[in-house]
Order: sequence, then structure tokens, then C-alpha cells
Amino acid sequence: MRKRNEIDPYVEQVEGVYRLVGTRISLDSIVYAFRDGETPEVITHSFPSLTLEQVYGAVAFYLANRPEIDAYLATEEKAYEDFRAASRDQDPAFFEKIAAARRELLAS
Repeated sequence: MRKRNEIDPYVEQVEGVYRLVGTRISLDSIVYAFRDGETPEVITHSFPSLTLEQVYGAVAFYLANRPEIDAYLATEEKAYEDFRAASRDQDPAFFEKIAAARRELLAS
């Protein structure tokens, strides 16, 4: 059973992840777009299943809880970087092969 904690009319936590209520869209996605200077109207175009009200609600939630959400995002970014480093350590030859292919593609 999934643990669900609605903390706002627009944002809930599902298994420790902030999501927009009733969707699988993470608050992270909205916040990163907002931080990049996108307006709620533009963000809605990127997520057509969301209403403008939901996007404004998510942005308002972020602004009202900025220190907590910024700390959450920093923790998630660190976990991602740790996972990425561990993956590279497990199979360095594979990642070198990908890097070589990328260099070759960029050179052409």
C-alpha cells in the first residue's frame, strides 16, 4: 500500500516524494521549471494534463515552503549523484564506451 499524505490542496507526499495531488507529476518538475524562469502558463504547456490552477498552486506551495523544499531537492540531487557515481564504479568500461561514443558524435 502506498503511503499518501496530502499536505496541501495541490501537493501531496507519496512514499516521501512530493507530487501534485492526483497525478504522477513531481513537484520537482514544476519547481525546476519555475526556477529556470518559466511562467506557470509555459509550465502548463509542458504538462498538458495539469491545469493552470494546479501549477499556480504548486508554485505557491513551493514559495510558502521554500527552505523545506530546497532542502528536499538538495537531498534528492545528492542521492542521484551518489547513485550515478556508484553506477560508474560498478561498470567503468561501459561508461567509458558511452563517453567515447558521445565524443565521436560531437566531433562529427
